[in-house]
Amino acid sequence: MSQFEITKTAAFDAAHYLPDGPRDGYRRVHGHSFQVEATVRGPMQQPVGWVADLGQLDAVLKAAAAELDHGMLNEKPGLESPTLERLCLYFAEKLKADFPGLSRVAVSRPSIGERCCLNL
Repeated sequence: MSQFEITKTAAFDAAHYLPDGPRDGYRRVHGHSFQVEATVRGPMQQPVGWVADLGQLDAVLKAAAAELDHGMLNEKPGLESPTLERLCLYFAEKLKADFPGLSRVAVSRPSIGERCCLNL
């Protein structure tokens, strides 16, 4: 049976600091523009012929990103030390109930060329 992957992307801007960071630059409050991608993997579902509803994936992903947009990441439960790795876990938790085929979450800071992927 053929397996397909569909991916949606959302963006958000947020501030953070790493309380246990190795240098002062990490410990000071600073901000980034973030991009999050969510990938759902699975067989084509009938009768529509898709893996999952891209519109629903888009809406759920954008809603999760909007919860963080223009906020302080450290104030969100689970993001007290908001590394890219923890952001991946945060988004996976927000999406997995609606998308059991969730196979990958990637969070990046495109302006500085950093990216983290969580393969589920």
